[in-house]
Amino acid sequence: MSDPMLLVVEDDPHLAQLLGYNLERAGFKCHVSSTGEDALLQLVRKSFDLVLLDVMLPGIDGFEVCRQIRQNQLFRDLPIIMLTAKGEEIDRILGFELGIDDYVVKPFSPRELILRIRAIFKRDRRHGGRVPEQLRAGTLDVDLVRHLVTLEGRELLLTLMEFKLLAALLKRKGEAQSREKLLSDVWDVDRSINTRTIDTHITRLREKLGETGRMIKTVRGFGYKFEDEA
Repeated sequence: MSDPMLLVVEDDPHLAQLLGYNLERAGFKCHVSSTGEDALLQLVRKSFDLVLLDVMLPGIDGFEVCRQIRQNQLFRDLPIIMLTAKGEEIDRILGFELGIDDYVVKPFSPRELILRIRAIFKRDRRHGGRVPEQLRAGTLDVDLVRHLVTLEGRELLLTLMEFKLLAALLKRKGEAQSREKLLSDVWDVDRSINTRTIDTHITRLREKLGETGRMIKTVRGFGYKFEDEA
């Protein structure tokens, strides 16, 4: 990917300037928005490859901006890194449940941020092109290209994390997968995050799948597996 365009959403002018300087030195192009409202407006006006999103913003906060981005079909796959001064676990979990790809706690080094951005772009390239386009189990169909899930021909509205979790389970159908493995696959991270985050998503996913949700089996003390009862 040449000269990726980043949307930096940061209301601190000094930090925004520092971010822009270091990111452009690293080979990225940047557009800075100081409010969530402006960021959402810029997203429909321009094409961006990744969003750096501060949590504490005037007007609507970063969590709400993230929620609105993920509700728009055009941006459901747009990578989001959340910049936050909050290090509490509940804030990280909320961010992941809303669909962020990574988070960085302030203060952080520009080098660390750049490495995390490049890791996301590298991951997207690595996962592209050599995976099956369709996953099926009974009347459940998962279109990996269009990020579309249908059950008995009816589209299901899943969050990005729910979609990734379902796809991870279906790709290794019948195989027990640990919570740690699912966490790594879905968020593509390998650091300490409460694995109960997976349990929360499994519960919500089962609810949205209805009777088909019974195919997601709990492996006691280990994790989950998807069993096609048909």
